[in-house]
Amino acid sequence: MTKFSDLNLNPKVLKAIDEAGYETPTPIQAGAIPPALEGRDVLGIAQTGTGKTASFTLPLITMLARGRARARMPRSLVLCPTRELAAQVAENFDTYAKHVKLTKALLIGGVSFKEQDILIDKGVDVLIATPGRLLDHFERGKLILNDVKVMVVDEADRMLDMGFIPDIERIFGLTPFTRQTLFFSATMAPEIERITNTFLSNPERIEVARQATASETIEQGVVMFKGSRKDREASEKRKVLRLMIDGEGEKCTNAIIFCNRKTDVDTVAKSLKKYGYDAAPIHGDLDQSQRTRTLEGFRNGELRFLVASDVAARGLDVPSVSHVFNFDVPSHAEDYVHRIGRTGRAGRDGKAMMICVPRDEKNFDAIEKLIQKEIPRLDNPLGTKAPEPAEASADDKAEAKPKRTRRPRKSKDDANQPEEVKAEAPAQEADVKDTPKPEQEATAKASNNRGGRSSERGGRGKGRNDDRGGDRGGNKVVGLGDHTPTFIQLSFDERRAS
Repeated sequence: MTKFSDLNLNPKVLKAIDEAGYETPTPIQAGAIPPALEGRDVLGIAQTGTGKTASFTLPLITMLARGRARARMPRSLVLCPTRELAAQVAENFDTYAKHVKLTKALLIGGVSFKEQDILIDKGVDVLIATPGRLLDHFERGKLILNDVKVMVVDEADRMLDMGFIPDIERIFGLTPFTRQTLFFSATMAPEIERITNTFLSNPERIEVARQATASETIEQGVVMFKGSRKDREASEKRKVLRLMIDGEGEKCTNAIIFCNRKTDVDTVAKSLKKYGYDAAPIHGDLDQSQRTRTLEGFRNGELRFLVASDVAARGLDVPSVSHVFNFDVPSHAEDYVHRIGRTGRAGRDGKAMMICVPRDEKNFDAIEKLIQKEIPRLDNPLGTKAPEPAEASADDKAEAKPKRTRRPRKSKDDANQPEEVKAEAPAQEADVKDTPKPEQEATAKASNNRGGRSSERGGRGKGRNDDRGGDRGGNKVVGLGDHTPTFIQLSFDERRAS
């Protein structure tokens, strides 16, 4: 069996590894470290949680142990898709390089430019950065990349999902052509394949597991849930989540709950806290200081439930996560593998559970197709049908109200008629509508002949009805009901006056 002592690492690095309690490298580490030490480009493909970070950190420290960086000219560059992953790489670097005199700088958003500029001006051996902040420093003239000897791209497929590929291509163009490149990813999309063919020179390909596979130590399950009504689905879905957590009991020591949208992250976290669960949100819109505090609290065991967006799905090393709950089915099937990879790490057992609503079934089918495995169906904690709420909602009350109908207005002629005549009025009106009288036809023709002039007068008129129901000469205009519009009434006045 291969040991770290067989990999030609720097003795001071081996001492730090031994103090960290590691003896045997993982398959990706055993495959990637030797060619990296030889100066070859490396393309590493492995599922999340297999130790990819140490695969490039250990050889990087060994190769940089000799030499010194110049001001604003880092000797190596590590690109990460998220702030949390970059911070984790920096922690790994501190762990394994504590006996080697190397300097580092962490360039991420949410931190003052001034503090980062001071570190860069002193000269750093390892520069760990997110693509956006790195380019910000470069465009401000604070960074020169001409002396980069080793460039590492971590979680390249996540870079693709977050739209960083154009930035990565630009950064590749700013570094020397003779650099050594270490490229790591959990999946290999066609766009990632194109970049590796363009910027890597005859790389050593290490693929220790089939692409996009989940660890065998993770027990998976899914609840196929359908809300009783569309407007109640969200609240009932949150109740299903709480019942799933309660069903695990003490086995659920801590858990990460993933949502697709940032607004849902806040809503679910607030709902869990309302019902007495120790939960906090983490997503890209939060301040970096708050994200750091939340993550540290989760790692230290002070926080039991971490409600997260996919910003926390990649590369975060929290070894003791017992459960992962997918509140939403991820839109991209590959994200499912990265999400559930937060549990069952380092050989531990883990459990991943998911809630699937009817509109997510297409994405769910894509996940099963990707992992080439059927995910076991779990019983719905609410039963086959979600229970009706005890109190009717506002929408229910609104639907229960009878619709108001508009009563027809009464004319003065109707008011003066006796009850017997009023009862016969509808029949008389029907006869009038069905069989027009000669004077009605004459009136209609006259109106049509003078339609243009009437419209002009109607535009200048006040648009009010003549309550008298007749014209100024006392002759009532028939065929137009009890209320004759003013513009039509004026047309008849002109006609009689001529």
